[in-house]
Amino acid sequence: MDFSKATILITGGNSGIGRGLAEALAGRGAKVIVTGRNTASLQATLDSNPGMAGYEVDVNDAESITSFASLVTAEHPDLNAVIHNAGIMEVEKALPEALDLDIVERTIATNLLGPIRLTAALLAHFSGKQEAAIVTVSSGLAFVPRADTPTYGATKAAIHSWSQSLRHELRKTNIAVVEIAPPLVATELTPGQSNNPRAMPLGDFLTEAVSLLCANPTPAEVLVQRVMPQRTAEQTGNFDAVFGMINPS
Repeated sequence: MDFSKATILITGGNSGIGRGLAEALAGRGAKVIVTGRNTASLQATLDSNPGMAGYEVDVNDAESITSFASLVTAEHPDLNAVIHNAGIMEVEKALPEALDLDIVERTIATNLLGPIRLTAALLAHFSGKQEAAIVTVSSGLAFVPRADTPTYGATKAAIHSWSQSLRHELRKTNIAVVEIAPPLVATELTPGQSNNPRAMPLGDFLTEAVSLLCANPTPAEVLVQRVMPQRTAEQTGNFDAVFGMINPS
């Protein structure tokens, strides 16, 4: 898949990694469409990137996703790629307080059901293209979790598994399935994360990740070097050590 010539829809493209991917891919020649729930940040993104299209979309709303898919494919019939970037990450405490099921449910709705629903709504359109791509965004925490964000890690592990299955299911079609698995990156996904000295600078992540994404052939997984200790923890026998670094006792 040549992403520099693609028309790409990026959910959550109004901030953080999503906006960075949008601007980097547009800079390589792609036509980019972004979505976001925050009106102000979405408009700021569009104001800073003339020619980029944008839509305010709530990926938690199943009916909204279906109607949006019909709208965006009608207004952008050349659309042939989606990057499922929209996601939330919230700290959860199982003890001593009761587990907050509101956090659990909205995290699953945003991080897991949103990509599945939007993919389902776009598959028929993508099937009519000469080449197309479905790009999921998981996390290093899919492979070694952070214990205080259990539902986030669970949704990202599920997205990894779902991506593998979907890739196999679509292996004889024109639709590629690619997974981007970021490490901890300096964004505002969680409060203060952008100032975390352990986080990979956003610019460094984008440079490495976009270069991998645009490689020929397109890789099944986009893995920057910083995420490899998590991605390979199980097969290298280092899971306990990596888990301990992420979750100090």
